[in-house]
Amino acid sequence: MLTILGFAMIATFLVLIMTKKMSPIAALVLIPALFCVAVGKGAHLGDYVIDGVSSLAPTAAMLMFAIVYFGVMIDVGLFDPVVRAILRFCKADPMRVVVGTAVLAAIVSLDGDGSTTFMITVSAMYPLYKRLGMSLVVMTGVAAMANGVMNTVPWGGPTARAATALKLDAADIFVPMIPALLVGLLGVLGLAYVLGLRERRRLGALRIEDEESVGAKEAVLVGAGAAAGPARPRKRPVGGGTDHVDRADSGDDDEDLLKGLDPDRPTLRPRLYWFNALLTGVLLTAMILELLPIPVLFLLGAALALSVNYPRLPDQKARIAAHADNVLNVSGMVFAAAVFTGVLQGTGMVDHMAGWLVDTVPEGLGPHMALVTGVLSLPLTYFMSNDGFYFGVLPVLAEAGVAHGVTPLEMARASLVGQPLHMSSPLVPAVYVLVGMARVEFGDHTRFVVKWAALTCLLILAAGILFGTI
Repeated sequence: MLTILGFAMIATFLVLIMTKKMSPIAALVLIPALFCVAVGKGAHLGDYVIDGVSSLAPTAAMLMFAIVYFGVMIDVGLFDPVVRAILRFCKADPMRVVVGTAVLAAIVSLDGDGSTTFMITVSAMYPLYKRLGMSLVVMTGVAAMANGVMNTVPWGGPTARAATALKLDAADIFVPMIPALLVGLLGVLGLAYVLGLRERRRLGALRIEDEESVGAKEAVLVGAGAAAGPARPRKRPVGGGTDHVDRADSGDDDEDLLKGLDPDRPTLRPRLYWFNALLTGVLLTAMILELLPIPVLFLLGAALALSVNYPRLPDQKARIAAHADNVLNVSGMVFAAAVFTGVLQGTGMVDHMAGWLVDTVPEGLGPHMALVTGVLSLPLTYFMSNDGFYFGVLPVLAEAGVAHGVTPLEMARASLVGQPLHMSSPLVPAVYVLVGMARVEFGDHTRFVVKWAALTCLLILAAGILFGTI
């Protein structure tokens, strides 16, 4: 019964947010609360929620101060050179813009933190997408998939969890998987190319013939949306498709966001550029080396960035207020997700669902448990946290694999396959940073990305089998 109710709860949640019948925050809170009562454990709802909130509180704190920190870095102009470099590569060509999104997300993902990746990628690319009239779900989908592939680096989380759960060396898991992961990354770049061509056919490409016109176009694309310049691009719907989501360039909020990278904005601190670059480098290095907990690092970084760049108290308050909307939306979503995960785990639904999936594997597939694990990693890492999958399910699957002659190393490598899809899971806090900063509905992002992310996962699995690492 718990198995059926668990799947029903997840299905209800996904249907409601994808059909936009409820907001993600409301669905994350109300749906699990109703199902908790349905399983007869309503009296324990408070305990489940508190347990979920306690487990995600450090993540919420990290996101709150990370948004403030990177928001300040955007305000002071740290990422303006990145935007200009991407503009020179993209040349206002939608195909190049989408490919550039994938490349940027993959490079920044080397720091091992999805939230950081999405904040930097969206900050750099959002003005381009808005000014060219491109589909923002293409940006969020490509960024999520590129980050999902790169999230498998040993310091990114999944590989370390798999190594810990099965008592293996992380390098022994990751290094042999590099060729398969590179195939997956090439798949994301290929998909970005195809999606970019589709956007180019819809919008056309704006050619920039020389360096002087590059500079002029930079001023238009990076500058304020209300500034004088070419008319806004045409908006034409894609014939009957559901992947494209147009976001009209109307409304003060969008204009304000475009002004966020205005080259003449008063928040710039050009004399402190190298200080801010050094501070960011030190912060990311300390995060990779785990010198302090990540929430503490971003708390210290945000306080230092505000104090040095804006010594006057009114200016500090203004910068915090400017980013308060993103902070509230993201942290609120994380705490709402804590209700969902708390009920799933507290009622035992997750354990029953995982056990049912393991039990349904036919006996004849025993010698192919690595393949089975790779396939199961798609739905399991999407519907549960990485901790739940790697510490709760993977050891059970690994034991079954050993009984049929499949080594734990093969099982651990196969368990990494589902990460491109996992990064768009409603239980991953970083995805709310992505859709929140891009101003994309979570349901729209989900409808667009799931099929492409699943295809990327299967491509990695096929490559791993071909190369003999799975």
